[in-house]
Amino acid sequence: MSLALVHSRARAGVKAPAVRIEVFLSGGLPHTQIVGLPAAAVRESRDRVRAALICARFEFPQRRITINLAPADLPKEGGRFDLAIALGILAASGQIDARSLDKYEFLGELALTGELRGVDGVLPAAIAAARDGRSLIVAAANSEEAALAQHADVRVARTLLEVCSALESGTLPPAVAADPLPVNIPDLRDVRGQLQARRALEVAAAGGHHLLLLGTPGCGKTLLASRLPGILPAASELEALEAATIASCSGQGIDAGRWRQRPYRAPHHTASAVALIGGGSHPRPGEISLAHNGVLFLDEPHF
Repeated sequence: MSLALVHSRARAGVKAPAVRIEVFLSGGLPHTQIVGLPAAAVRESRDRVRAALICARFEFPQRRITINLAPADLPKEGGRFDLAIALGILAASGQIDARSLDKYEFLGELALTGELRGVDGVLPAAIAAARDGRSLIVAAANSEEAALAQHADVRVARTLLEVCSALESGTLPPAVAADPLPVNIPDLRDVRGQLQARRALEVAAAGGHHLLLLGTPGCGKTLLASRLPGILPAASELEALEAATIASCSGQGIDAGRWRQRPYRAPHHTASAVALIGGGSHPRPGEISLAHNGVLFLDEPHF
């Protein structure tokens, strides 16, 4: 019998709690079982991992395989554990050195061909991995997002074979941040007149106040409100990281070239309370959270 331990990260709101993936091989009829409160997508990883290992010319052990995702009371969802599970099986069966896994954490979904696919919530995982003193290996699709964690050591791979080769002898390329893109925000100087409203915008931007604009249709309320982001103070690195972390966990992705820009959210006036507030059995941020450190513009909302 053999045992291997691999480190990964779950997604719980805007946090990335550590997950220890324990792979145990024992005698008995060939069977693969995943325990530790896995969702359906996690249970299906056994089929993705088996196909990926065979396509990569590895041997899939014909033994009883038990995979434990600890802690057992933390819900696990998505395909983010595929890479870690595959490496755990290889280490437990002696096909790679189990000691080479100790200083790394792994996030990535596996295609049946062994190609790595991106997942959401990589930015908080990179920050947490750096805090725990380990490097993070992610798919190439998550390179720009993971590179926003400037103090983290994030490595990028395209396939399972690249990861295994780097663990045995070699290194993976670091995650590279995207080039900054020009900020394209409507300018307040486009507004003529409206002196009282302009003054209200300036006071709200300087003091971080809420702002209520009342007036007849067509008097310029939306025009004025859409120009508020252009006069806000520049976001600090901490503020920008907080907003980017929320966006990373939302499933909508991050515009890595404009991550320092304060968010501006303008939901439709028919948006439900759940869409605005967020929530769910596996909590997702709503429009209020996505506008953190930025502007939430509500145009004629109905509650």
